[in-house]
Amino acid sequence: MSSSTPINLATALASFDEVYSPRIVATMNDYDVRIAHTLGEHVWHAHADTDEFFLVLDGQFDIALRNDRGDEHTVVLTEGDVFVVPKGTEHKPSSPGGSILMFEPTGTSTTGEADAESIPDHVDSTVGRAL
Repeated sequence: MSSSTPINLATALASFDEVYSPRIVATMNDYDVRIAHTLGEHVWHAHADTDEFFLVLDGQFDIALRNDRGDEHTVVLTEGDVFVVPKGTEHKPSSPGGSILMFEPTGTSTTGEADAESIPDHVDSTVGRAL
């Protein structure tokens, strides 16, 4: 991927079908810009050292959040919505279908600190895949 070549997000999303398997479309400083298809439940997880930025490109993307007391609430995002999950916040994405763009420090796992045995088969535990 050349830094002088624009990336069309619709074309990039059309190049793969897997859900919750982010593709790196660009890097900026020490951050990856990732895109992913979303469908179904993700896994409860947290990122101790980084916030997580989401932009909904298409469809709906829900993020259940859990505080230190165990109380939960869900943020419902639709096309064009942006949301940041603060570092250390336990969260569980889910979606009836859509696509998202994320900013995360390079090397950040998509499943954070989740126990490997709790990760569903359709969720790719990765630090991002090449487009």
